[in-house]
Amino acid sequence: MKYTTSIEIDLPREKVVQLISDPAQMPKWLRGLVLHEPTNGVHGHLGTTSRVVIQMGKQRMEATETITRVDPADLHSIPSSVVVHYDREIVGEGMWQAQRDRIIEAGPNTTLWESESEFRFDGLLMRLVALLMPGSFRKQSQQHMQDFKAFIEQGTDVRQGPN
Repeated sequence: MKYTTSIEIDLPREKVVQLISDPAQMPKWLRGLVLHEPTNGVHGHLGTTSRVVIQMGKQRMEATETITRVDPADLHSIPSSVVVHYDREIVGEGMWQAQRDRIIEAGPNTTLWESESEFRFDGLLMRLVALLMPGSFRKQSQQHMQDFKAFIEQGTDVRQGPN
């Protein structure tokens, strides 16, 4: 299963890149994030693996995330014509996901965040869920983007309100 979501953010790209890659900020906009800790390498750097734990209701998911692309490697003073690429592979029980993010300068104070998600499932149950309810995956991805936008533009913390 593959899909792309996008959102426009009313802030300069440099600020967006800085906050989206800051692990201390992640729990403020990534609903259900319990833990995101590097097990090998430095957060945000190519090749780094991290243990990720997400809690959604009574469902708890643990996975390993590996950063497969950071381009450019130095995320400071990026020319406006350059698209920032931040790709990850996430492997959990019965599933594999590739997340390919592109952060594009859309204007002097506007950023476009495009995210391509690709999923593969091993288990019959998850294959059925993906087949019968593919929109739920897209909806969750879009929710994460909207939560990030609300966090970065208005300071809204997902932990403060109803989920």
